[in-house]
Amino acid sequence: MSAPADWRQRIFELFQQHDIKQVYHVPDAGHGPLIEACQRSNAMRTVVLTTEEEGIPMAAGAWLGGQRSVLLMQSSGVGNTINLLGLTKTLRMPFVTLITMRGEWGEFNSWQYPMGQGTPRVLEAMGVIVYAVDRAEEVGPTVDAALRAAFDGGQAVAVLLRQKLLGFKDFRALGKR
Repeated sequence: MSAPADWRQRIFELFQQHDIKQVYHVPDAGHGPLIEACQRSNAMRTVVLTTEEEGIPMAAGAWLGGQRSVLLMQSSGVGNTINLLGLTKTLRMPFVTLITMRGEWGEFNSWQYPMGQGTPRVLEAMGVIVYAVDRAEEVGPTVDAALRAAFDGGQAVAVLLRQKLLGFKDFRALGKR
């Protein structure tokens, strides 16, 4: 497995250790290897969402049914979740989301900047604890802390997988082939 995929494998291992049974996601290249690992698992149910906010009531249903879940999304989808993030406080439910960031270091797409820059503040305004990760060696301890804060401490937690960790897309190189 290549070095960039190693941290995604570590997240998958943590999902297993923390008994995550349901994983909700929209298609996202940044989460791709993690999504594929979850799909291959017989112990986890993966659900492809039409839009990110669908994952929050699904997480509430999983919690009410005695199961742990995680929502995977990109920062551009955070804006879609604002109203439903209030559900985490109303129900006092544990909630974990892992967010691949855009609109940061090396971003080529100008329309990704506003939500990418606003994501931490928007989440914090909704009462979500925000952890951020820039380096692969931080991923395991940070995701573990988020899962513990949510499922042992009853908190809503977001882990921002920053663009320095993910790398940036360079479509200029494709045009030179």
